[in-house]
This record gives sequence, structure tokens and C-alpha cells, in this order.
Amino acid sequence: MLRILHILSVLGFVLWDGIDASGDGVRVRLVNGDECSGRVEVLKHYQWGTVCDRGWNLVDADVACRELGCGLAESALQHAAFGPGSGVIWLWHTLCSGHETSLTNCATVLHSEHHCTHRNDAGVICSGPLLLPSLSLLTPNTVFERGESVRFSCTVPQGRHLSDFHLYKHSVSTPLVTQRVDQSQTRVELTLSELETSHQGSYSCLYRIKGSLPSQLLSSPPSNSINITVVDLLTPQHWYNTSSEAPAGSVIKGHSFNITCTSQQQYPGGSFQLRLIRSNGTVRQSLPALTPSVTFTFASAQSSNEGYYYCQYRVQLGGRTFVSRQSQPLPISIRDPDPVLSPMVVSWLVSGLIFMVALIVIITITIVLCKKEKKPSELERETRTCVDNTYVALSINKI
Repeated sequence: MLRILHILSVLGFVLWDGIDASGDGVRVRLVNGDECSGRVEVLKHYQWGTVCDRGWNLVDADVACRELGCGLAESALQHAAFGPGSGVIWLWHTLCSGHETSLTNCATVLHSEHHCTHRNDAGVICSGPLLLPSLSLLTPNTVFERGESVRFSCTVPQGRHLSDFHLYKHSVSTPLVTQRVDQSQTRVELTLSELETSHQGSYSCLYRIKGSLPSQLLSSPPSNSINITVVDLLTPQHWYNTSSEAPAGSVIKGHSFNITCTSQQQYPGGSFQLRLIRSNGTVRQSLPALTPSVTFTFASAQSSNEGYYYCQYRVQLGGRTFVSRQSQPLPISIRDPDPVLSPMVVSWLVSGLIFMVALIVIITITIVLCKKEKKPSELERETRTCVDNTYVALSINKI
């Protein structure tokens, strides 16, 4: 470093020491003008002095204006345009690159071939402090659905040397939208398209003005903030429960059943809507989404409960109503309860009973006939004789 300073001193160049002798951070001021125009003076060794206009140009003046918070230079004035100063001429020939943060950081020529007096004091007219831009919404609400677009308007009170406008999301270093403008354009529309949930947050804008160098751009302070909400409603899921004896997809008439709707994403004030689509119309029911899942209960299933059921999630935010996609259809049929004796069983029982009665009748007749055949007649009993303890029936021919 010492060798570099030695070489620069031999060549007639030095770097300003930048000593802050004022103690309040002020090293450059403007005199005989206003806040952002006047004769340029710098502070060194507790003494204010002037700047010689030899080599004084817009690049040097830009550095002084930025340091003073006065934007960028519009004019780099020579020949004591704001009157001659007094005391020491601290800077004889400035050699700013345009990127310095202070005029006292610019290189200077100590030995100039031109002799400077206070009639050569440099002056500057700056563009003025960069005014705060204003950000507003061109839409009447601050809540949007995923996939929509939001249109902002960024406005600056007065436009001079404008280059472009930027829309920033807080906590993101790079602008989401950039719009180039004419130098005198004071308002621009900034559109953020195809919103995603990641776009939810707070936004502000700023503008930039052009300096004397093509690459020299100065950014304004950020505007006021506007917060937007991006709603992305997930498609709900649903299922039903009923008595175990009911076949799948069915509910037995008179039995209770319930349908549960659920969604992982919740918003304050949301609700679930259950839609029943049947042949003669649509029936809707709604319950507040106090929890991620709600259950719709039906105490006694009737034929009117048969149809296709759908769940949807609804919420009102920012004066707008948002509705999710409806769930897949859930078909439910209502079945009559099975009778204690089915017609087939009854038919079997009747047939069996008839068979049994017929069988009994046949058996009874058979028994009666058999008994009638074995019982002897009165005449046979009289004509029987006993032979060896055996009855022998005598046949009597009837005359």
C-alpha cells in the first residue's frame, strides 16, 4: 500500500485522506444555493475549503450529489457559478470513477499545470432527493386465487432521468417485475401474473434514475407496502359410515349413516358444503369448518337420501368467496330392509306344509283302511270254531 501511494505521489496523484473532522459525518456541503445546489465545499483538518473546477465534470458532480442525498447531478458548474469561496482550495483536480461513496474518496491531482483561484470554485445542481414512490393496487381487493394476476401501480411525484421501475417482494432480493420507462414517465403498471402461494406476502416498488455514466443508476427509497393473500383451496376428501350389514355403497332404509368431509388446508371462517345430486334436484347442507374434518349425520335413511354426494370447501376472504373443486362423487343407494321370511322361504314353507298335510291324510286313510280289512264281521265271528286254540273261519255261502 505504501509503495502504491509513493508511486501515485510521484505521478502527481493522491487519494483524499477522508478525515471526518466535523465529528457529525459531514464531509461535503453546498454553499450559496439550496439543499441540492450550490458551491461545493469539503472538510479537511477541521476547515472547510473549496474544489477547483479543473477537470470538474458530471461524474465528479454525481458522486457529490449522491453523498448529499440529492439524487444525481444535472449540471457540473465551473467558474464560481455560485460565487467565490474563501480559505483553502482542498481539491485541485478530481478524478472520480463514478462509483465512490464520497467525493473525498476520489483520486486528485496535486500538481496541476493550471493555477486555481476561488474564481475557479466548482458548483453543482443536483436533481434533488429521490422522492418516495407510491404503490397502489389497480384491483379492488387484496385476496386472489391461485393462477390469477394482480396489477400494481407505482407512481413517483415527478419524473426526471427515470430509467425503470421495480416491484419487490419483501425478503426477496431480486425484483419480481421490472418495467423500463421514458425519462419523464411518472407512473407505471406492474403486473404479477400466474399467482402461486409463494407470491403471498408484502410488496413495495422503487424506481431508478440514470447517472452521467451508462452504468450509473441510482435507486429511490422503497415505497409503501401492500400485502396480498393468495388462496389455494385443496380438493376435499370424503367417505361414509353406516351399519355393518349394509352392502358396499348402500344404506339400509331407516338406518343411520354419516358422511365425513376433510381438507388439510384451512382458512378462518371456512365451511364445508355437502351436495346431494339426485334425479329430481340438488340438496345442499353446510357446516362450519371448525376443524379439518366435519361429519354430516343422517339419523334415518330414506329414499330421498339416495344419489351422488360431493364435498366442497368454501371461504370468504377480502370480500370475495372462494370455492374449492368438488370431490369425487360418492354414490349411495337406499335399500329396503330384508324381511324376516322372504317370499321364497314362505313358498318353501307352504309347499312343505301342504306336503306334510297330504302325507298325514294318506297315512290316516291307509291306517283306517287297514283296520277295516282286519276287523271280522258279526257273522264271521259266530261261525268261527276253535280248533287247537286256532280260529278257523267257515265260509258260508249265501243263498
